[in-house]
Amino acid sequence: MRSNSALLPLILLSGAIGLSACQSGNARESLAYVERPVEQLFNQGAEELDNRDYAEAILYFNEVERQHPYSEWARRATLMTAFAHYRARQYDDSVGVAQRYIGLHPGTDGAAYAYYLVGISYFEQIMDVGRDQRMTELTQNALTDVVRRFPETEYAKDATLKLDMVRDQLSGKEMDVGRWYLRRNDHLAAINRFKTVVEVYDGTSHVPEALHRLVESYLSIGLKGEAQSVGAVLGYNFPESEWYADSYALLTNEGLDPGAAPKREGWLSRLF
Repeated sequence: MRSNSALLPLILLSGAIGLSACQSGNARESLAYVERPVEQLFNQGAEELDNRDYAEAILYFNEVERQHPYSEWARRATLMTAFAHYRARQYDDSVGVAQRYIGLHPGTDGAAYAYYLVGISYFEQIMDVGRDQRMTELTQNALTDVVRRFPETEYAKDATLKLDMVRDQLSGKEMDVGRWYLRRNDHLAAINRFKTVVEVYDGTSHVPEALHRLVESYLSIGLKGEAQSVGAVLGYNFPESEWYADSYALLTNEGLDPGAAPKREGWLSRLF
């Protein structure tokens, strides 16, 4: 997944600093131990970043930190380094630099952006639902941290949108495992997974299928009343869904009324 969400903060970070052009040779050869005005180093790094030469930009920003370690320029350069790593898809490096900034400057204005960079760097690494979801969980924790700490910022708004995608990813993982159990006729284990989707990840795109799979699972183990109740919830909330059509066919084949009101007890009562 790629996101352009981090582009705006680049403007915010560098807009107050004139990005005037400056003469430079090959940075890898000329930077080492050559003292330069801090503005020149920073502006050249920003120019290289704008030209998408991320490795070169990182060299200049690192040099700002080395030559002027206790300045405001150094703090800004740290954030720009993290951003350059993010743009270069070096997400682990971006997380590392952003977390270093947070550790050194937790109370500064740039802290919100540093937390945000951690979250979106994890977000870009989310794998497909068939694989381990540790990265998805890290993403959820980091983005939740942004929303909790900086609720009034643009970073929080974007993090909230991404959290919806993360929840859908985690919901998809539960579905994947539930289907695996279902194929092996381990219906009780499958039911637990599908109930998690419905209860914990309500509002995600996987809920209609989860309800249908519950109907399927309950019928397989002879719990017709539970199957009928879940089918009613599915029909009430998603009447146009293909999953309801499938459940309707299963229930009517068993002589059950899919339109009957669900039992007003247990976990189903919270859904209807």
